[in-house]
Amino acid sequence: MYFLRSLSYTVSLFLIFLLAGCASTYTETGKASFYSNKLKGRKMANGDKYRPGKLTAAHKTLPFGTRLKVTNLDTHKSVKVKVTDRGPFAPGRVVDLSYKAANKVDMIKAGVAPVKIKVIGKKKKP
Repeated sequence: MYFLRSLSYTVSLFLIFLLAGCASTYTETGKASFYSNKLKGRKMANGDKYRPGKLTAAHKTLPFGTRLKVTNLDTHKSVKVKVTDRGPFAPGRVVDLSYKAANKVDMIKAGVAPVKIKVIGKKKKP
């Protein structure tokens, strides 16, 4: 059992480093959901507080600060966001968007939407 957990952890770390190195070519499709306004002020995985008015997202493995272009495949609307949290943890979902980001791609009413995400870079430190 320990071996399997260790192997899983090693593979996960390898994938994170691989994705960080190939950031400009990484794309993924799946479903997106969004954060409820009820989570406003709660701490995200990067240590910042969730702010619904910011263009942020949660992804399972991409490094914090990674910039993504998220396109709603139903509406063809896109938004650029920054990865600040971990998740989503529901099967089939690839990204959780902040309320503002979800509104920009017109998915508030639907709640969940099919999306394509593309890494467009890493935010530069000031």
